[in-house]
Amino acid sequence: MARNILGVVAGLAVWIAIAVVAGAIMRSAWPDYASVADAMTFTLPMMFARLAIGALATLAAGWVIAVVARRSMLARLTAGLLLVGGFVPQHIMLWEKFPVWYHLTFLVSLIPLVYLGGQFSAPWQGAVPRPIEMP
Repeated sequence: MARNILGVVAGLAVWIAIAVVAGAIMRSAWPDYASVADAMTFTLPMMFARLAIGALATLAAGWVIAVVARRSMLARLTAGLLLVGGFVPQHIMLWEKFPVWYHLTFLVSLIPLVYLGGQFSAPWQGAVPRPIEMP
């Protein structure tokens, strides 16, 4: 249980870190983005870039959760639900700023991407080899 909780906390921390760092990089590297970021009047390429950052952060969170919590489906589902629960109010407040497809793409992808990110963790799980049986 403790590993599951630690995995969820670590995964959500990774999600936030990636989103913050990638957002800062995008603002500094893309002057047009920086100029409209406060007003949130993004162009289509900017919205796709934001969705890509969200997808990357969500996949990474799922990977971290699965590594820490030993591929616990409950931990990944919990984190996915926490992400959805945390972002639904934000997207309701921003409903008029973005097209419906943007909101739905982001929100509907959270749980599947956390799951998928966890699927990438298998090589890092340290599978224990089976003992060799002697005849």
